Amino acid sequence: MKKSFSIFLSFVLLFMLALTGCGGGDKSAGGEKAGEKILRVNNSTEPGSLHPARAQGTHDSWPMRHLFVGLTMKEEGGKIVPAMAEKWDISPDKKKYTFHLRDGLKWSNGDPLTAHDFEYAWKYVLNPSTPSDYAWILYYIDGAQQYNESKEKDPQKLKALEDKVGVKALDDKTLEVKLKNPTPFFEELVSFYTYFPIDKKVQEQNPNWANDAKTFVSNGPFKLVEWQHKSHLKMAKNENYFEKDRIKLDGIHWTMVEDENTAWQSFRSGDYDLLYPLPSDVIGQLKSSNSPEFKSAIQFATYFYRFNTTKKPFNNKKVRLALTLAIDRNTITQNVTQGGEKPAFGYVGPGAKEPSGKEFQEVSGNFFKEDVALAKRLLAEGLKEEGMTSMPKFTILYNTLDAHKRIAEAIQEMWRKNLGLKVRLENVEFQVKIDREHKLDYDVSRSGWIADYTDPMTMLEMFTSYSKQNDTGWKNKEYDALIDQAQKAADQAKRMELMHKAEKILMDEMPIMPIYFYAMPYAVKENVTGVYTVPDEYPVMKYADKK
Repeated sequence: MKKSFSIFLSFVLLFMLALTGCGGGDKSAGGEKAGEKILRVNNSTEPGSLHPARAQGTHDSWPMRHLFVGLTMKEEGGKIVPAMAEKWDISPDKKKYTFHLRDGLKWSNGDPLTAHDFEYAWKYVLNPSTPSDYAWILYYIDGAQQYNESKEKDPQKLKALEDKVGVKALDDKTLEVKLKNPTPFFEELVSFYTYFPIDKKVQEQNPNWANDAKTFVSNGPFKLVEWQHKSHLKMAKNENYFEKDRIKLDGIHWTMVEDENTAWQSFRSGDYDLLYPLPSDVIGQLKSSNSPEFKSAIQFATYFYRFNTTKKPFNNKKVRLALTLAIDRNTITQNVTQGGEKPAFGYVGPGAKEPSGKEFQEVSGNFFKEDVALAKRLLAEGLKEEGMTSMPKFTILYNTLDAHKRIAEAIQEMWRKNLGLKVRLENVEFQVKIDREHKLDYDVSRSGWIADYTDPMTMLEMFTSYSKQNDTGWKNKEYDALIDQAQKAADQAKRMELMHKAEKILMDEMPIMPIYFYAMPYAVKENVTGVYTVPDEYPVMKYADKK
């Protein structure tokens, strides 16, 4: 009896193994079905939001740019091409754009996508009750700033302000946009994620639709099919995308591993197909070995530290300048980051051209030079002006990434050695850092800004008093006025002149400490093709292929 049962059990086990063998063959180590082309990448951290109105950083925008698309979009090198709009007309005074949408556009859930969705989305961003940190980027539209900054409580009066905003769907396929002033980069601006459309029906039925993959609706090359918060995102090809035939991948899977070294080991083990950012030491190794997996691109972006100018002694510009002059940027870029970054002696980096063809940054030149002796003198003078005899111990706040930690440690040591300062380091999750910056709950904070479009205004407007991205407490009426004049100027040369003056004020006042201009070193497996870069985005994978 026991023997018969053993034989029977053996047959059962063999049968189960056979089934497992048959069934198991349709999954790879990455969880995708056999034969599927799934690109596996790491987003480093949980997105704060994937809602176009609420997104505010690269941890949001990198995945979101693969889920949505605007009226225009960027091809390799940053070339602006039609997307949801197949064409547009510009008035002679360059203050009115009429966008003509393509036929048959659909959302990922099958809903028709119309010009009304764009009008609704932009006005939703601007609604004073919407928690949108990027609403100011729509202020180029006539009436937008007045509506967004309104404190009006009367619903009828608020609706009247909304109706004055210069965006209107003339019909399902025609969107009319009226600008305050001629805006030479507006065709590029409408490719930015705060200008993405929102499915009006979905938003009105469920205001929390963007928090869950089951209710998520988008119009880009991929759709969201799984979101396990603080773990991973899974995207699948969107069959309703207007260029679906260009999409070779079946999906993109994103993890949220904060530690760069852990992520790098996973890339080496074959768990990722593309990895950005890379650990600093790894960048040097890949460059020196001429690894075919190593890629590097130019990025219009600046790495800097913010000073909380509402706190003593950082309210004193001499103290801020002293700290700025007392670090060695070459040491940081050559020995710490090692990715081809350039030391920054101004705020606006390479990536924006003057009418003459020269780089804006080249025309600006350097605004300061490192000088420890001068830094010591300025620090003493600044502290005396504040009634202080010594610099109190303060904290550098940074988000959890190995590169940020190593830079903070280097600067901590430079300030100790050169100025005798005692500095603490505090690392937190990215979203926590952002929230604390908004609340001015910090002393000095690690920051970076990747351009939203390839014009100096994208860097400079952020430090106006009305920008919700300022996060320094610094306000300057002359600076605001210069930015306002630059936005109104029709002559390009005049615009550039005004922005140069604004940057000089920013660097004289030094509410921020420029450290370096970014490069974008990343790694991609040799069997992956079609990934491209633009100066103001992370690697673009929507047209990638995997052999």
